[in-house]
Amino acid sequence: MPAIDVAGEFETIERLLKPLAHPEYARGLTDDVAVLPSRSGFDLVLTQDAIVEGVHFLPDDPLGTVAQKLLRVNLSDLAAKGAEPFGYLLTCAWSPRCGWPERMAFADGLRADQKTFGVALMGGDTVSTPGPLTFSATLLGWAPKGRAVGRAGARSGDLLFVTGTIGDGKLGLQAVQNRLSLESERVAALAERYRLPSPRVEFIEAIRAHATASVDVSDGLIADVGRVALACGLAVDLDLEPLPLSAAADAWFQGRVDPEGALIDLATGGDDYEIAFAAPPAAEAALRREAERLHLRLTKLGRFVTGDGVTARWGGRPVAIAKPGFTHG
Repeated sequence: MPAIDVAGEFETIERLLKPLAHPEYARGLTDDVAVLPSRSGFDLVLTQDAIVEGVHFLPDDPLGTVAQKLLRVNLSDLAAKGAEPFGYLLTCAWSPRCGWPERMAFADGLRADQKTFGVALMGGDTVSTPGPLTFSATLLGWAPKGRAVGRAGARSGDLLFVTGTIGDGKLGLQAVQNRLSLESERVAALAERYRLPSPRVEFIEAIRAHATASVDVSDGLIADVGRVALACGLAVDLDLEPLPLSAAADAWFQGRVDPEGALIDLATGGDDYEIAFAAPPAAEAALRREAERLHLRLTKLGRFVTGDGVTARWGGRPVAIAKPGFTHG
């Protein structure tokens, strides 16, 4: 077969996306719909995120990792709700630079993460655009009926926890832009974290069992925790000093002349895709046991209290936060 330089919509679907489709519910991607069975005793949980070239990934990022990041940022939303991932709908807006090799690389990335996270393609759409390359995914997951964790359930006195580490997303962007002065292995680790975040799907059962409110950290820890506080009608006292840092982020932090400002930068940077959640003090021991079993870092950062907004503290005193996180225009 001669080499194909530019793939058409139907050839892309037939040769690249159809092999990724769910064997039963996606109807072989030959229909305009997917048909999902109901599942007794469960709620279907849906989330959607889009990523745009030049905003969420760089023009020279490998399209395989772009595909994986697309799935992972959505899987992070499901994990924060305590929902088990099931499948996804996909929209691809291909720019003129996307010939057959680029589309194959994208499909290979999807295939790898479908295997990792146990999801399958259900359907979607492919179009062409003269503008930036854009992808969107709608993830579907199951949660036991009435038990999907929202943003609005925290109570005064609940503790604030966060999984994993904070700040790698912001520093990772600087790493892929060659703007970090660190050892090469530190730069590589941060770039990897930016391109391939780790949705905390292994912590889903713990979130469902113990969290009273939860959010994934995508726009910045302080901004996202603030949204939980607003939904709950509460305030949050957040301590910056125990902010959990990776080894690479800590190496960057040790060189800062303004540690307070540096931690604020990391806590407002976004793209971390960790889970920030509220839980009653009585649940702390069980949460720590589960995190230890999973070899997952878990950090207590503060408490929900009466009032409104987020008060970030350094050395016990409130600090000013000019911009709590990223916002789209």
